[in-house]
Amino acid sequence: MMKENPLAVSIAAAIADSEFKGWPIDREGKKQLVSCIPFHRYMSTCLYDTDYGYYRSGPIRVGKEGDFYTSSGIGHVLAEVVAGCAINYSESVGEPLKLIEWGAGTGRLSAQIAEAGAKRSSEWAERFQSILIEDHPAHGQAAKEAFAEISDTLSAEPLLASSDEAWDASWLKQPALVLANELLDAFPVHRVQRVDGELLEIGVAGDEVQGFYEVCMPLTDSRICGWLERDGIQLREGQMTEVHAAAAAFLKRLGAAMRTGRLILIDYGHEASEYTAEHRMLGTLMCYWRHQASDNPYVRIGEQDMTSHVPYTFIRHEAEENGWRVASYSTQKQFLIENGVLELLQNDYSTDPFSKAARMNRSVRQLLLSDQMSETFKVMILDKI
Repeated sequence: MMKENPLAVSIAAAIADSEFKGWPIDREGKKQLVSCIPFHRYMSTCLYDTDYGYYRSGPIRVGKEGDFYTSSGIGHVLAEVVAGCAINYSESVGEPLKLIEWGAGTGRLSAQIAEAGAKRSSEWAERFQSILIEDHPAHGQAAKEAFAEISDTLSAEPLLASSDEAWDASWLKQPALVLANELLDAFPVHRVQRVDGELLEIGVAGDEVQGFYEVCMPLTDSRICGWLERDGIQLREGQMTEVHAAAAAFLKRLGAAMRTGRLILIDYGHEASEYTAEHRMLGTLMCYWRHQASDNPYVRIGEQDMTSHVPYTFIRHEAEENGWRVASYSTQKQFLIENGVLELLQNDYSTDPFSKAARMNRSVRQLLLSDQMSETFKVMILDKI
């Protein structure tokens, strides 16, 4: 596998050249040190390598033909609600906004928001410019096609940009509403574990016989212990969890780049007490391939999604320390109800289960009731101060 997969070959070379040393987790007795890299570097390479990373190459990753669904795949409900929120926020600000979706994927949600917004307000095109930030070539093309499908409703084309281009763009200095829908869960994470009373980091080693495997190593980020203490987290012996340093860096950089505006975070996650509850001894990291879940990040290198739940206690603290104010925080169910989702329900006397009204009603029910998703998903709205 390592010989056949170019990304695995690249990771193996990085391990061989690494300055870090670790020791196998299950090895008893004397520690036998081996070369390794921190897990966050392994995850970052698997997902974001320029040539072979999961989010930088290959086919479309979202939807029926991909590996996972997002909330935009359940009808137009989320788009309708966000469009209403955008209009209300624009009216409160009193000037046009850049409507930016960071990590836009196939652009479906942004297109749905633009379509819903244009139907709600004749001034939508004057109030908002849709900007999609996406680094996957196939997703960028799909986004163009998504907006082409609503060209009769909205004549203006979206601006497509890579994340590198976005950080250098002047429009981040203008009033903006940034939407991050299931973005933070895909950022690379540090994984830490309490072993014999000591907090250690999970590293990744590898060889031709075992492939890639986990080892213990000293912490590589001096902030980790302070973050856990600040958030009231005390791991049990043997317990593992994720530390979202990349999400912290994103909030800090975006807070510094934006002069005024709002950030809407929509993602599945928990407060600290639930994030590291006793039943989560191995953390929350999961992998997805063709809609099948697994907990093994060391197979299908660069060909499967890796994700972890968002630690909202951590996100709140990092946001407040980097120029953001929490305007609201709730479950997705609360957010949808408080922002008018029940008004989307329609009387439907048709016997056609595929009528527009029937589809909308099913979508509302699914988002509010199905599989506890509406409770696991949270919506945090941050204002730049």
